[in-house]
Amino acid sequence: MSDVKLYQIGTFAAGNRLMDPSLGTEQSSAARTNAITSGHRACRGCGEALGARVVLDAAMRASEGRMVTVNATGCLEVFSTPYPESSWQVPWLHSLFGNAAAVASGVAAALEAQGRDDVRVVAQAGDGGTVDIGLGCVSGMFERNDDVLFVCYDNQGYMNTGVQRSAATPPAASTANTRAVGTRTGNAFGTGKSLPVIAMAHEIPYVATATVADLHDLERKVTRAMSLHGARYLHVLVPCPLGWGTESADTVRVARMAAESGMFAVFEAEYGDVTAVSRIRRQVPVADYLRTQARFRHLFGDPGHPEVVERLQRQGDRTIARYDLLGTGER
Repeated sequence: MSDVKLYQIGTFAAGNRLMDPSLGTEQSSAARTNAITSGHRACRGCGEALGARVVLDAAMRASEGRMVTVNATGCLEVFSTPYPESSWQVPWLHSLFGNAAAVASGVAAALEAQGRDDVRVVAQAGDGGTVDIGLGCVSGMFERNDDVLFVCYDNQGYMNTGVQRSAATPPAASTANTRAVGTRTGNAFGTGKSLPVIAMAHEIPYVATATVADLHDLERKVTRAMSLHGARYLHVLVPCPLGWGTESADTVRVARMAAESGMFAVFEAEYGDVTAVSRIRRQVPVADYLRTQARFRHLFGDPGHPEVVERLQRQGDRTIARYDLLGTGER
């Protein structure tokens, strides 16, 4: 009988006391950059603040501290840099809402003109600055295969301006301009777009999706992206307690349920082909995921809209089949 005692951490994993320290994440290192430090003004439970810290700390480690960040206007910029203060501890440039990709491309071109290949460029934006306003600049960056890692923190709406719909808002979600009123059941089906799929269509070197529910996976994908050159795209689901109507303490749990219900596929792709997916270990009904969020509250109760919930379940099932997230081999 072994004397070693493991401990549980509330997930499927056992503790890591036996793990080789060299295999630890950057977040477990006392020497991490701490790219976005304390004192910022993000809401409690903000998934974007958590995601950005993990992404940039991992990128700084991968680049050995030689990195420039370009940040679009949006939640992340607003809560981190109220003039004259800043929470950033990395070289950081603020761009307009829609041109972070273009500015980052310019930074990469300037470095190339100077013969500098030791400094890496990372651009970051919310879903509004990526999927909507910034789509043209992002597509141009992909098309030219500029040497930039573009990171989209997807909280599925324009949150700091009053929770308006974006092209990443899921169907049936109630937002400031898609209110569930009368016969209307929130955001319309058949609208919006998938930026990871669009990025894959450009056949760029690397595309990946991740959530803040699996920070090891997120950090690994950042490291992989930074090991490559050319245009790379990382799409991170970051729940927003304010816009989603969730408890601040539930951010990680809700992100996990998004993946386990099939409402958000976690995968990697290289040059347009899917190369790996994160399997669902315990599938949950889409309804269970929706019930955690006030923006879907109108779908439940008496009489509610069971037909809409069923339609969303079919959408989740299609995503699971498309990426074979259950590992059945059936697509």
